[in-house]
Amino acid sequence: QVRLQESGPGLVKPSQTLSLTCTISGSSITAFAYYWLWIRQSPGKGLEWMGRMIHDGFVTLNPSLKSRTSISRDTAKDQFTLQLTSVTPEDTAVYYCAAADSDLRWYWGQGTQVTVSS
Repeated sequence: QVRLQESGPGLVKPSQTLSLTCTISGSSITAFAYYWLWIRQSPGKGLEWMGRMIHDGFVTLNPSLKSRTSISRDTAKDQFTLQLTSVTPEDTAVYYCAAADSDLRWYWGQGTQVTVSS
């Protein structure tokens, strides 16, 4: 069973960079069978896919966020990290890391609230 846990600051100032890390247990970030994803949900809005990484580290990003988003990984720690630059209050959301396997089963972290405010 894959388990995911987000970590990072809950408060970020406008114009700064948001950085969140997802720690994987029960599998490996190099496992062939999974997509590793970042997804967020802003107040009153639906889920927004931010980007995904596959076993070899290849990343696909949401075009609407691509200019501000990066996803990297630490294979030694089985972690992947989201960075979102130049944040504004509109980036206030609950951020989730998730995994989807080849059978389209989804695994979710508990989510972490990030507020952008001065």
